[in-house]
Formats: sequence, structure tokens, C-alpha cells
Amino acid sequence: MKILSIFIFAVFLSISVQAGPKLYIFDCGHLNIPVLSAFGLENDETPVRELFVPCYLIKHKGELMIWDAGLPLDMVGPRLPDANGWYESSIIDQLAIMKITPEDIDLVAYSHFHYDHVGAANAFARSKLLIQQTEFDAAFAIPQTNPVFRPELYDKLHESEKILLEGDYDVFGDGSVMIISAPGHTPGHQVLKIELEEFGPLVLSGDLYHFEASRRLRRTPVFNTSAEQTLESMDKVEALIEESGATFWIEHNLELAQSLELAPDFYE
Repeated sequence: MKILSIFIFAVFLSISVQAGPKLYIFDCGHLNIPVLSAFGLENDETPVRELFVPCYLIKHKGELMIWDAGLPLDMVGPRLPDANGWYESSIIDQLAIMKITPEDIDLVAYSHFHYDHVGAANAFARSKLLIQQTEFDAAFAIPQTNPVFRPELYDKLHESEKILLEGDYDVFGDGSVMIISAPGHTPGHQVLKIELEEFGPLVLSGDLYHFEASRRLRRTPVFNTSAEQTLESMDKVEALIEESGATFWIEHNLELAQSLELAPDFYE
């Protein structure tokens, strides 16, 4: 009986240790931004001119979820002298190193549908899509109103199984991965909050901010759909960070990215 009790406890402990999500980070591109005026910044307000473009994979409860899908696949290749965007290995190839195919991905969610966040989206058309209703309408009904949308990158998702969101959403039903509605950059922009058991709570910014200076100075890009909504979303997310004690990652921050462990390493 004692041996059985020890075995049951060991099994329970093993399950408990593995209960939280794991987060993998992929290098899905770089953007060269020589002039910052479109981002509401003057060139002398930050020295940063190169942005990192990440993709993320979350493992939890036996499911796989992609958050953001990087630059378009036609930008994979060596950096050319006049290139404004490039990356060396597609998210498809990087997942393959981990023995994961696009068909293995259960869920996909994108912070928004600008081309540098949905570059490989069509590869995940068989996955269940988690998208704000407002973003779905903007991306599929009226993409011509936003020049940063490129429908050919995501058009296959129109027929994907999907959940149309109307605000914040608990992805796995246990509070560990929360989609947080943060409109303004686009009509249905969202950020992601992850409860990592060892690392602690973490918020992924989407494009709430592109630069640390954007956050410090509360600046909004001129191409945002609503500056007022963006500032409200900044206030909402900053309050969430303060309340939860979460670490906040500006996704495009290259200096931050260079300090992180990339896949196949992970955070938990």
C-alpha cells in the first residue's frame, strides 16, 4: 500500500511539474527602419533602426499554439543591401527541426494582421483561429482600408475553423494563456499574457509598442487605425502589467531578442 501511495504521489508530482505552458521563441525576421516618423518618433529620439520579428510556439495541455507568424516567406534568404526585411530560415523549417509540422498546430492567434505578423499564416490554415471579430472584418471584408494588410498572406484562413472574439479570452480555460484585447494599432489588435511557472507571468506586446521609446514617450504610429484607442489599450495593458507583476516584452525589440533563448530552448 505504501509503495502504491508513493507511486501515485510521484505520478501526481510529475503531472504538476509539467502543468504549466512552455514558450518557444523563433527568429522570423528583421526589419530595417531608417526613418521613424511613421512611428510617431523623431530619428533623434532613439538610435534603434532595426526591428526583430518573432514567432512564438506555446505548448500546453497537449496542444500547440502559434502566436504571430513572422515576415512573408518570400523574404527568407540572405540580407540584401537594400532589403527592408529579411530572415534566414522560415518558421516552417524551424518547426521542422523540432519535428513539428504546420498540421500539428492546434491553435493560431495573431496579435494583428499586418504583413510582418502573418507572413506564414496560410501554412496554418488547418489550425483553429482565435481572432477578434473586428480584426476578422478588417482583414477579410475591408483590407484595402489598411495598406499594411496583405490578404494573399492569410486568405486561406477565411475558411479555417475559428473562434471570433469580442474581447479578452482564456485560451485553455485555466488562466495560463490569456488573449487581451488591445485595439488601436488595428481594429482587433491583441496582446498575449502567459503564466509561466518558473519564469513568471509574461506579456507579449504585439505592436502595442514598436520601440522602447514609443512606450516611454507614449507615441503612436501614424498608420494606427485609432490613436485614441491605442492610448486606451496602452493604459489597459500597463495596468495589467502592474497588477500581475508581469514581465513585458516588446516583440520588435532586437536588443531584448538578442538576450533571449531561442527555440528549441524554451521558457516555462
